[in-house]
Amino acid sequence: MPPTLASLVHHSALKLSVLAGQDRLDTPVRWAHVSELADPVPWMDGGELLLITAMKIDAEDPEAMRGYVRRLVRAGVAGLGFAVGVNYEHVPQALIRAAEEEGLPLLEVPRRTPFLAITKAVSAALAADQYRAVTAGFEAQRELTRAALAPEGPAALLARLAAHLGGWAALYDASGAVVAAAPDWAARRAARLGAEVARLRERPAPASAVVGADAEGEGGDRVELQTLGSGRRARGVLAVGTDAPLGTAERYAMHSAVALLTLTTERSRTLLDAEQRLAAAVLRMLLAGEPDHARAVAGELYGGLLDGPFRILVAEAAEGQGDADAVLGALADAVETAASRAAEPVLAVAEGDRIVVLAPDGGAAVAACAAYAHAAEARRGTAPEQPVPAPQAALGLSAPAGPTAAGAAFHQAEQALSVARRRGRVLVEHEEVAAGSVLPLLADDAVRAFADGMLRALYQHDATGRGDLVASLRAWLARHGQWDAAAADLGVHRHTLRYRMRRVEEILGRSLDDPDVRMELWLALKATAERPQ
Repeated sequence: MPPTLASLVHHSALKLSVLAGQDRLDTPVRWAHVSELADPVPWMDGGELLLITAMKIDAEDPEAMRGYVRRLVRAGVAGLGFAVGVNYEHVPQALIRAAEEEGLPLLEVPRRTPFLAITKAVSAALAADQYRAVTAGFEAQRELTRAALAPEGPAALLARLAAHLGGWAALYDASGAVVAAAPDWAARRAARLGAEVARLRERPAPASAVVGADAEGEGGDRVELQTLGSGRRARGVLAVGTDAPLGTAERYAMHSAVALLTLTTERSRTLLDAEQRLAAAVLRMLLAGEPDHARAVAGELYGGLLDGPFRILVAEAAEGQGDADAVLGALADAVETAASRAAEPVLAVAEGDRIVVLAPDGGAAVAACAAYAHAAEARRGTAPEQPVPAPQAALGLSAPAGPTAAGAAFHQAEQALSVARRRGRVLVEHEEVAAGSVLPLLADDAVRAFADGMLRALYQHDATGRGDLVASLRAWLARHGQWDAAAADLGVHRHTLRYRMRRVEEILGRSLDDPDVRMELWLALKATAERPQ
């Protein structure tokens, strides 16, 4: 530990005497500094032992000494050393009383002890403390390295780090979940820091933060959080909790742990990149209708995924998103983390500006997609008078399928994704599209523009007061071309309705006997509820 006033007083060669502040001799000394200025405070950093002979101050003036000592205390000076036998034969009582009032340690320096000897003693003690810290740091680094290479990996490293710091340590994965902690009870403490970890992960890496005791008064420790990974996005977070700020040796140990965990994370990332390439190959084979080849290539890594029904998810970031990689990366992290916790296989492949996920039906990964969509929809909630913001991502989920039907499932997921984009939804499942109505699919600007153009001439005719062709057409189509029923709905004679339908054909230049024409007109009427302006 660094030198203290007590260690200097006990230094046999210095012969220092304590005149005030006996109860504060455990104060660390960062340096010993000589200054005869009447106000040396502007040149103080705090923690110094200030050495004076009182050449420029009146040490016998009580008022002057109270002001002088008060300024030193406010500047964080550790103590004051007064040399006797130079300007004063004894330390003036005014200075002693001022030091006692402010609680500032005051040391008497005998004439035969030069200030240089005190400075050298402090410097030597600081150097020795630094040497001990560096030595301890190197030893901690060796221990942590051996732990990182152990079969337990990060768990063993955290255990050694916690023991070295005399506190606790925890590791969070890319999703912010606690994956390891030491001692075991620290997992509960680390779990309460989820919000702080999430905020830290949103900052560009590398990033760090310090967190104090929690709001409930529990865990009154000091926690340091440090992101892991060499890229712009954090691959994990290390948390360490201690009773006091880290010393030099402890900080060396923490930095070593960060470096080792980053290497482990990046090494794992390399393996994940290789898995990504393998996953992409398996997916291409499935979509090409080669399930046997896909199963052979997948082996044990993804083979279990092809043994039961699975679903295919296609997700893409919405247009205008500033960081599409971050949006899709958050979804991929959530899916892979959920699958890892449930020990289930999952295949996730990045394809340009979207990702394709193949996951077991009814498994944790599919549930994570639903939870992601639910959370995203909740974040979009606004006041009724405000427009609903567009979702950051759109997801399409297929129906359950097997390896032989992977191509069809992929097509289903793409269809559901298209519907999600068109409706402004986060997640749409294919079952929802297949079981629902086709009419919501008409809520598209291009469809409305087509419908408006197709019916514009009829609306313009009706605007002149020469008949109600649009209403008559709607009633006739709704009654499947039954003249009497449609005329009764309109309250007109069937000959009048026949005349109106002939006018519709003349104005549109299309025959109502053509079923395609009737279908297009019915859909156009559904897509346009009002007359275009």
